[in-house]
Amino acid sequence: MPELPSRRESISILRKAGCSSKIIKHCEAVSSLAVKIALRFRYRGIPIDLKVVEIGGLLHDIGRSKTHDVGHGAIGADLARSFDLPDTVVNIIERHIGAGIRKEEARKIGLPGRDFVPLTLEEKIVAYADKLVKGDHYISFDEALKDFSKELGPDHPAIKRFRKLHEEISKVVGESI
Repeated sequence: MPELPSRRESISILRKAGCSSKIIKHCEAVSSLAVKIALRFRYRGIPIDLKVVEIGGLLHDIGRSKTHDVGHGAIGADLARSFDLPDTVVNIIERHIGAGIRKEEARKIGLPGRDFVPLTLEEKIVAYADKLVKGDHYISFDEALKDFSKELGPDHPAIKRFRKLHEEISKVVGESI
C-alpha cells in the first residue's frame, strides 16, 4: 500500500497537478479546520487518523486543476491514483463533493454511476470542513448552508445531507468549531 505523503509533498503534488495558489490556500485552510475537528473527536476518545485527515484535506481539491464543476472529485481521484496516493486519500478526494452524492444523482449529473458519499469519519470530516471554508477563510454552518442552498436550491437532496453531516459532527465537537 502506498505511503501517505508529507504536508510538503502534498503541496508539491497540488502544484505538479496544476492547482493555482488560490486552490492551494483553500486546501490548506480545509486541512487545518479538518485537523481541528479531528482533534476534538480524538479528545472524546474516538479513534481517528489525523494524518489521513490532514493530507486528505490538503489534497481534496486536486481535481480543480482540471475542472471547477462537481466532476472535480472523480477527476481528482484519478489524478490521486496517478500520483500513487493511498486509497484513504483517494476516497476523501472522490467523496467530499456535495456533502455526498448518491449513485442515482451522480448519473443524472454526469458522474460515474457510483456513490460519492463519505463513509469513514476521516472522509466525513474533510467533506464537512470543505463546506465551512470559503476561499481560504472559515464561515459558520449557517452561512455555508445559506450559500449551498442558494447554489443548489433549498430542496436539493445535498442540503439534507449537509444538515445530517453537521448534526453528526456537532454531536461530538459541539456547535462552535
